[in-house]
Amino acid sequence: MIHASSTECGETSEGKELGLNWNKERKKKERMDFQMMRVQSLSEGDIAEVPAQYIQPPEERPPISDDLTVIDNSDEDNVPMIDVFGFASEQRDTVCKLIGDACAQWGAFHITNHGVPVELLDQIRGVGLSFFKDCPVKDKLKYACDPNSPASQGYGSKMLRPEAETSTVLDWRDYFDHHTLPLSRRDPSRWPHFPSNYRQVVAHYSDELKLVAQKLLGLISESLGLPTSCIEDAVGEFYQNITISYYPACPQPHLTLGLQSHSDMGVITLLIQDHVGGLQIFKDSRWITVHPQSHSILVILADQMEIITNGKYRSAQHRAITNSSSPRLSVATFHDPAKTVKISPAFELTSNSSPPKYHEVKYGDYVSSWYTKGPKGKRNIDALLINC
Repeated sequence: MIHASSTECGETSEGKELGLNWNKERKKKERMDFQMMRVQSLSEGDIAEVPAQYIQPPEERPPISDDLTVIDNSDEDNVPMIDVFGFASEQRDTVCKLIGDACAQWGAFHITNHGVPVELLDQIRGVGLSFFKDCPVKDKLKYACDPNSPASQGYGSKMLRPEAETSTVLDWRDYFDHHTLPLSRRDPSRWPHFPSNYRQVVAHYSDELKLVAQKLLGLISESLGLPTSCIEDAVGEFYQNITISYYPACPQPHLTLGLQSHSDMGVITLLIQDHVGGLQIFKDSRWITVHPQSHSILVILADQMEIITNGKYRSAQHRAITNSSSPRLSVATFHDPAKTVKISPAFELTSNSSPPKYHEVKYGDYVSSWYTKGPKGKRNIDALLINC
């Protein structure tokens, strides 16, 4: 067989370079097109099957029927409900005991009498839903987050670093992440302008949730027999993010997850849901669906809380399931340390008989690891365990 030369085939060095450049540009455009794609657009496109990158491996799929909003948990078998701030002073010890039990057994609890106006809870859900449902896609994309920077502020669908995404199934979720505290991070011009009160509502909600988080850290400290300020002192100034998540209806909910199994990175998360069920907490080797409670706030302990309490209180492993009929919305407010803060078990909770269970970690390093490896349950915090 006679092989044609490169010149005869038209493949000069210049031609090869042009071809390589064209391929690079084509692949770059494909990546950009995919990065701009949002789950809501897929859902509203009347697709019959979900794209392969959203299909969970069999062991991660929810083992339930198409109607994933049907909840088969009794009230006795669900996250505790605690009146946190409406108690008389002489009941404080009782409330701390209830909080301690919930933190140890669940890593989560609902709170009532939290001090946040009911109207504000409805407003934050309302403006979030309006952004996703009523704002044109071209206007939403003006607030798109940086796809190459993990946890960047803005409108997006993917939160991991690019190197983690090749081995991680994508969540069936769109979101808008707001950097709200400290005030030096707060830039309302980067938040949606639609509806007209969006920015005002988010700022007000941020301030109210900070107060709730501070009070809760005090009660959690007392529940461990620590000084009221102990955990807050260990955390330092709150770095707060508010993430409004929108989970569109899914044509194949039995194959997907709205949010894969994980525990939160920071200290404490305060979450509200709409009326559509979907949040699940892993307890006693099974997934339990959390009943939506429209005017309570769900408290979720995160990984740094587990480290500070030396494992006495566990961060809650949780996920979100999807359904085929109704979109769902939630608002999660994360309270984290600064990335320069070093977190370790509280000195008061360690002794010769109860040595530290976790290595000290700089929070920024922990965040970097989480976004690089992906959540995968609780494997990030388990990597800090000291082998005694």
